[in-house]
Amino acid sequence: MDRLHILENKTLRIIVADHGAELVSVWDKESGSERIWTADPAVWNRHAPILFPFVGKVADGKYRVNGKEYRMKTQHGFARDLDFSCADETACSVTHVLEASDHTREIYPFDFRLTVRHSLYENQVRKLRVDWAVENTGNERMYYSIGGHPGFLIPGNVRKEDCLICFPGRESLRYFGVNASGFALPENRHDLICRDGKVCYQQDIPDTWIFENQEIQEVGIALPDGTPYITINCGQFPMLAVWANPKGSFICLEPWFGRTDDEGFQGSLQQKTGMEILEIRQKKEISYTIEFHG
Repeated sequence: MDRLHILENKTLRIIVADHGAELVSVWDKESGSERIWTADPAVWNRHAPILFPFVGKVADGKYRVNGKEYRMKTQHGFARDLDFSCADETACSVTHVLEASDHTREIYPFDFRLTVRHSLYENQVRKLRVDWAVENTGNERMYYSIGGHPGFLIPGNVRKEDCLICFPGRESLRYFGVNASGFALPENRHDLICRDGKVCYQQDIPDTWIFENQEIQEVGIALPDGTPYITINCGQFPMLAVWANPKGSFICLEPWFGRTDDEGFQGSLQQKTGMEILEIRQKKEISYTIEFHG
């Protein structure tokens, strides 16, 4: 049975699971409402998965590294589908760890340690911090991608298509989408015009926007009248995606290192767009915050 961990302050009640070290619930005590997608299996059976060691798909379900070929049939890697160990827990934080195993080495040949920490702030009661540490514990250079995929539940009296996606301080951005199989189409870029740093998430816009090298410091969701609903500080990340399943009342804001393969990509892992590199015994620390506005 999946073990759950509860973090709590006077405003928010956070639940994080051992399975995937996934954020599965944020209950807003003041409004009496859930703020994270409920993982309805008929629509999308996730809440806020961690994408590691790949973001998106690899072409033909296989990839090549150091002269060998490996299979990765699932998208977004494997961390979201494995049980992490709980390394530390307090009233306001929980830390999980996933390490390489015989199972992971069959599909990803590197030794690694992935540490995930969710924590609440003492004086910012509506903000959640997410920290990752990716460590190369092996004896060779390591290649990986990592990303967040939190799904934010839209209030029941609001259509998600009428919500505003917020890019503070930006007048315009460029994005590209994916094809029907989930592979990137970077040659087909579109201009996104922001009005007062906001754009309406309409049905006629592709369901996935990928922003690459756009230096986005913050992204958020506002209700149709402009009231702030969610803000993510993602200044460390070179890529960002916005995605919403047409059938579900949620919008995902996804800070990424790395992304899905281009359509038709046949190169090696070293040539894959956005791959991160860790030398032997090197570690990279990454963080972002989510504010749940009242």
